[in-house]
Amino acid sequence: MLTRQQLIDNYLQACEIELQAFKPGNVSIYSAAHDMTVEDFRVSAKVSAEPITNPEYCLGEKIYYAVKATREAVACNTNLGIILLCAPLLQAAEELAAGVSLRDALQKLLENTTLKDADWVFKAISLAAPGGLGESSEHDVQQQATVTLTEAMAVAADKDRIALQYTTIFKDVFDLGILRYNRAFVLSGDCGWAALAVFAAILAQYPDSHIERKYGERYSEWIKAEMAVLDRALQTACEPKQLLPIVNDLDKAFKAQRINPGTTADITVATVLVVLLEQSISQEMAGRL
Repeated sequence: MLTRQQLIDNYLQACEIELQAFKPGNVSIYSAAHDMTVEDFRVSAKVSAEPITNPEYCLGEKIYYAVKATREAVACNTNLGIILLCAPLLQAAEELAAGVSLRDALQKLLENTTLKDADWVFKAISLAAPGGLGESSEHDVQQQATVTLTEAMAVAADKDRIALQYTTIFKDVFDLGILRYNRAFVLSGDCGWAALAVFAAILAQYPDSHIERKYGERYSEWIKAEMAVLDRALQTACEPKQLLPIVNDLDKAFKAQRINPGTTADITVATVLVVLLEQSISQEMAGRL
């Protein structure tokens, strides 16, 4: 449905919009964090854009080579979660048939992942060395895969919210994230604030699996309560910049404890990507009428 260049443009734009969002505890144009900078993420997006959209690769290869390109460029794990989420979305958009929704195309894709996909993704996880998804005793990423990629994600889903998206057809994105993004964009007219609304809404409802792998549930209720306040404020703020002092204080509080809601940030990128892809698909369809 969409050309490769359109896919690349949407992917790069989604990654940039997420960086424009002042996400407490996370890297953004407002604040670096965790030994990573905005430029690290921009370089990561740029170098991963070609492999993640390469039509000659299977899904697993797209993920592996995107991670490999990132690792070679910035020598750290900036975007494994982003790649894991965006690769199937981009492929679903590429393969989209007329009259089929992006989510239905995504469901078909995820229902038909292979052992080969899992093998390549296991290699990608080992290369990125994130600590988390590969720690299952049932399917060790250091070994050859014995299940499909989606089946492997199902095993990890109870402790990794990115893996969970594979088993729920990206429920967080389609059932929550997009609604919050569109509402916030109508109110503010600003993509960065709309992305922050997604981040806040998800974190107000669900614990961040990256944080819980590192700290257990020590901070979960505190983070949920703080982000619920921000979520409510964002839903009514016509001038979101008025909330900058609140967001800044939260950012400082989170970073003082080395709290990084990285999984939620990755899901935010995926949400923005879906919004952009659906806009591009609608424009393509309108152009054909």
